[in-house]
Amino acid sequence: MRQKFESEILQARIEVQDQTMQTIATELHDNIGQLLSLTTLTLNSVNLMDSEKAEKKIGNSLSLINKSIKELRELAKLLHGEQIVENGIGYALDQEINWLNKTGAYEIEINNTLVDLTEKSPDKDLIILRLLQEIINNIIKHANATAITFNAYYEEKILHLQIKENGIGFDYEQAAIAPSGMGLNSIHKRIEMINGKLILNSSPSNGTNILIEIPYP
Repeated sequence: MRQKFESEILQARIEVQDQTMQTIATELHDNIGQLLSLTTLTLNSVNLMDSEKAEKKIGNSLSLINKSIKELRELAKLLHGEQIVENGIGYALDQEINWLNKTGAYEIEINNTLVDLTEKSPDKDLIILRLLQEIINNIIKHANATAITFNAYYEEKILHLQIKENGIGFDYEQAAIAPSGMGLNSIHKRIEMINGKLILNSSPSNGTNILIEIPYP
């Protein structure tokens, strides 16, 4: 069982790294690339003969460059996926949700009190982070949601993670036996590995509410 657990931890680590690289690629293309393109366009339009407008455009270019540097620093942090987990599960969840929030595709509400949590369990944290990534991916691919609420808190040695969205919902029993399973089998498997409990409520046209309870640390 210990060997199986370590194998699953390794798999979760690889999957987190893959997800991290996909996020970085998207961010480089859609955000930083756009910022630098705007900087180039602005600088190319500078007319040194008009000192007042030139000064304003150069100032705007400096602001764009500073924003690009800030975004690159955030990406550098994301590259160290394991370090994110080492900073605590609350921080790791915050980082993941922030990347989703930056897309502007959803109205997001966050209540994450795990940021102040002093207890740590690196192996569990890695699996919890992967669980969240998998749930978010399911929402993006299948839910057609416009609003998502995240609640994360710690109470009486139990870590609670709730994700609620207002999407199209689904028939849970049918999804569980479907070939793709919408990732449900993988989610169940990971939760069982860390002796957790999953409560999932969903029905067509009524969105989905997921509550995960995990003994912690």
